[in-house]
Amino acid sequence: MPPKGQSSKSKKSSSTKATPKVQPKAAQVQAKTASSARNKASVGRALTPKKPATSKGIALKKQAAKRTAKSSSNEGKSPLEIGAPAPAFSLPDDTGRVVNLSDFLGKKVVLFFYPKDDTPGCTKEACAFRDGIQDIRQRGAVILGVSADSVGSHRKFSDKFQLNFPLLSDESKVILQSYGVWKEKSLYGRKFMGIERTTVLINEDGSVGRIFPKVKVDGHVTQVMEALRA
Repeated sequence: MPPKGQSSKSKKSSSTKATPKVQPKAAQVQAKTASSARNKASVGRALTPKKPATSKGIALKKQAAKRTAKSSSNEGKSPLEIGAPAPAFSLPDDTGRVVNLSDFLGKKVVLFFYPKDDTPGCTKEACAFRDGIQDIRQRGAVILGVSADSVGSHRKFSDKFQLNFPLLSDESKVILQSYGVWKEKSLYGRKFMGIERTTVLINEDGSVGRIFPKVKVDGHVTQVMEALRA
């Protein structure tokens, strides 16, 4: 049996722990007042007008806008300029031999970019250059075809149609990009990256003489011959 007085103390302690604390009314009023003040301050910050832009900030914004506008205006345009040096290249041909643009200094170069070996449009274009090579050579020019196909693919394409000029392989697409012919294309509503059929005439000194963008195969070789004659 517990000592005298022990039972009443235990009951008093248990009663104290079980009773929840009730916040005094004064404290509740203070909490509501503080919350209302925070809400008013937040609204005040939202309604406070922004500081006026400084002259330096305005100038920076104008410069950024000009850069954006310039970028938009150049979008889709070729990076090549008539009279500027043609981008140099060293690419393997259909035999595996490395061909350099500098190998042809002193001659005109007909550099034609086409999308894919052994496809209808590309085959028609390549065969047209094959058939017109004598006239092109008489004008002091050589023909080079370029695509992203492999050396092996080029070899099969060349052998199949007995092409009489080199086909250069740019699987890395570095030269395709430097000549501005690797672009976004669309076919039956599907967008993809590919080669835009383009021919570039390069002068004897290695400068760009003429650019034929978005080539239509029919009659194109005749256009090239007329340009070489001019």
